[in-house]
Order: sequence, then C-alpha cells, then structure tokens
Amino acid sequence: MITPGKGEFPRSVQLYAVDPIVVGQAVTMLGRENLADHIDLNFGCPVPKVTRKGGGAALPFKRKLFSAIVESVVKSAKPFGIPVTVKMRIGIDSDHITYLEAGESAAKLGVSWVALHARTAAQMYSGKAQWDAIGRLVEHLAPYGTPVLGNGDIWSGADAINMVEQSGCHGVVVGRGCLGRPWLFAELVAAFEGREIPQQPTLREVAQIMVRHGELLGDYFEDEFRAARDLRKHMAWYLKGFRVGGEIRAALAMIENIEQLRNLLGEIEQQPYPVALGEQPRGRSSSIRTIALPDKWLDDPDEYAHIEVEDLVSGG
Repeated sequence: MITPGKGEFPRSVQLYAVDPIVVGQAVTMLGRENLADHIDLNFGCPVPKVTRKGGGAALPFKRKLFSAIVESVVKSAKPFGIPVTVKMRIGIDSDHITYLEAGESAAKLGVSWVALHARTAAQMYSGKAQWDAIGRLVEHLAPYGTPVLGNGDIWSGADAINMVEQSGCHGVVVGRGCLGRPWLFAELVAAFEGREIPQQPTLREVAQIMVRHGELLGDYFEDEFRAARDLRKHMAWYLKGFRVGGEIRAALAMIENIEQLRNLLGEIEQQPYPVALGEQPRGRSSSIRTIALPDKWLDDPDEYAHIEVEDLVSGG
C-alpha cells in the first residue's frame, strides 16, 4: 500500500491511528526503512465501521488521546526529518465541534500544517462545505504560524481560487472532485499559476485516459484481470454526464481485461464534455446522519479512551 512510483517525490504516507505507542512504532519503521518523505494523520474518516470504535472523525473529541497520538508521531518522525500533518473534520456533529481546539493542539505539538474538511462527520459528504470554518481555523492558528489547507467542494480550478480568497487558507486538498477527473490537478495548477484553464476533454480523450488508467493498474498489479476489476468502480465517475447507453455502462462495469475496455469505449459516439459537469458533486452523497460511536463516548472529552487496535480497521 505504500509502494511509491518510480522517482516519486514526496512520498506521502497517510496513517490511521488509534494508539499512540503503536503509531509511534509505525513511524519509526517508516523512517528507518526510508519509506516516506511526509506523514499525514487521518482524523477525518466518517464511516461507521471506524467511528463506532472511536477512530477517524470521532477521535478528536477525546482531547488527551488525540494529543497523545499527534505528539507520538511528531516525536517519532523528528529524527528522520519527516514532516507530519493532520487532516480532520469540523467535529462529530453540530453539537460536538472540535476543529479549533484540535487544530490548536496539533499546531502546538509541531505539525507542519492542518487540513480541514469543512463538514462534520454527521454530514458525511452531503450539503455544502462550510468554508467559513476554514477561515476561522486560519485565524485561530495564525499565532502559531501553522498553515491551514481547505478541503470540501473543490470541483474546479475556480473553486480552489474561491476557497483561498474566501477563507484565507494556504492551499487546498482535493477529495471526491478528482473521481473520474484526474485532469483536475492540471486545472488547479493552471489556476494557481494564473494561466488559462485547459479545455475539458472530449469523450474520446476521456476514453484514452480510461485506457491509460487501466494500463497503469495492470503494471502496478502485474495482473490484468485484477486491474480491470479495480477499474470497474471508476466507470460511472469517468462517464458521468455523457450520453452512454445502459447496456454499454453495464458491460463496462463487468470488464475482465483492457481490450474489452477499448472495444466498448469504441462503440460510444464522440461527444464534448458535458456543460457545467465540473460543478456537480461526485462520489457518495447522503443526508445528515447519526454517527456510530462507542458506548458513552460523548460523556467526557477528557477521558483517555482505550481502543482495541486489533478490532479496528480503517475505512478511509
């Protein structure tokens, strides 16, 4: 999972942590084996199988545990010169907001930046991201000199520029916006450099990107069937908004090799990129929900929670 591409730099590794000692040991291993140039701690995952055990977006509510994890990682990474960053959400829900306090704690402990997904865990990916919260975090961490990166509803280069201008954040983090749109990163670079935004690709160009995606997966897995199977979930994202019949979509979702992909894509008529598609949400979307948490988790934020590491596997 942490195999970098040839010549890739920086090699960023994101860790999911629930135990200060275990994660500190993991960072030491990464440093000794020269496997990372940057380590990010994920405190933003809102999925039930993670939060019901107290991990992900649920963890910053436990102040002492959160601080212990961040401190352990920063100290373990320091001998190797590896910068540590943190990603988090606004809080568990609107009644349990944690981002200002958690962000300040991380800043005091020496993280290189804090990234904020401007939604609560209860929001999942629904509604609009609260960019004003990013601005408040920028102001809150200014005395520590800790940069803040914004995350949430970045679908285009214009969105990224707007977020920076509205919130004062120092950069952006892209999530669902790149699903089926890997060219978004080139668009962001052009926007921040003040260059003309590249035209959106035609369907033929998207098809070429899909095939290349499959070829790269094949090289990575050294197994074409496994690559094709992994690529299936990307089909709907790549083709969102294009006029593609149900039979072809169904067939694309069942491909077993890259040649099948080429043949099926060849049956689709050429089309321009759908107008305003970049402004539409991608990936999962849902309404406000109650977050699954351990029993009595919200009773005391200062309680040092003990989480059984072997019972917990990250969901993202």
